[in-house]
Parts: sequence; C-alpha cells; structure tokens
Amino acid sequence: MKVENLLKNLPVKLEKEIIEKITEVKNIRIERITSKGHSSPKDFWYDQVNNEFVMVLRGRAKLQFMGEPKPTFMTKGDYLIIPPHVKHRVEWTDNGTETVWLAIYF
Repeated sequence: MKVENLLKNLPVKLEKEIIEKITEVKNIRIERITSKGHSSPKDFWYDQVNNEFVMVLRGRAKLQFMGEPKPTFMTKGDYLIIPPHVKHRVEWTDNGTETVWLAIYF
C-alpha cells in the first residue's frame, strides 16, 4: 500500500481548473479539483445526475445554487452534499492561493 496526500504534488500551472480522477468504481467517482481564481463560465450551471459530496481541503470558494439569493461561502474543512439535479456553479475561488476540493460522486 502506498500512502498518498491530496495536498501534495499540486499542479504548478493553473491556467484552468484541474480535475484529477483519484479512483472510480461502480457508482462512485472520487476527484481532486484544484482551482486558483477560477469560476464557472457565465450562465453555466452544473446539473449532475449523481449526488456530489464536495469538500474544501485548502483555500476558499463560493458556490451559487440556482434560486438562492446569495452564494454559499466555503473554506478549509467545509463540505456539502449536493443532490442530483440541483443546479449550481462555482461563483468564485481565491486568487491568492490554490483551492483544493475533494469531490465524491455517488
């Protein structure tokens, strides 16, 4: 067995958000997402068929949920479970440091 660390070996250049699949088995996918000043394209909304557990491991971000008046602020250690078909977008990620997410789709 080899121990890995989600906060090590972060991408050096972040011209765009980087999504790295850690593993995938039947009905479960785990990803590390690294952002730095990135957000979803204007008028773009995620509309996923699976539940999504998303946690900020490092950095800060704001998620906007369709129909909510204000974005949801997230920082180190915060997590959400987003049910299927709840439309959402990344409104903002910190420009000053990498925001590292753990995303589990199930």
